[in-house]
Amino acid sequence: MVTAVTNLGRSGLSDWLVQRVSAVVLLAYTLFMAYYLLANPDLQYEQWQALFEGTAMRVFSLLALLSLVAHSWIGLWGISTDYLTERMLGARGNVLRWLVQAAGALLLFTYLVWGIQVLWS
Repeated sequence: MVTAVTNLGRSGLSDWLVQRVSAVVLLAYTLFMAYYLLANPDLQYEQWQALFEGTAMRVFSLLALLSLVAHSWIGLWGISTDYLTERMLGARGNVLRWLVQAAGALLLFTYLVWGIQVLWS
């Protein structure tokens, strides 16, 4: 049976699904923004502001931000647990892994709060 690994999902399968769904959301957001920027080559501040004043765009941006944080956390956790180990780094491997994960979590939380503040202020 697959067990919880990142505490983000209920199991490794849930984490895999979150990773894939968040990637699709980020792709959709990136494609939309690219289209909008290409369709408006002389974009002015007022147009940009009007785009983000709409609730739908704010929700879409918030969904993209949450997807970015979830996707990043699962990726950070996977990489750090694969490469920052006692076997590879000696006795300090677990401490280094914990520090990298704690710093990553703090940074992602800071970006999330900051992004929400920018979107909804």
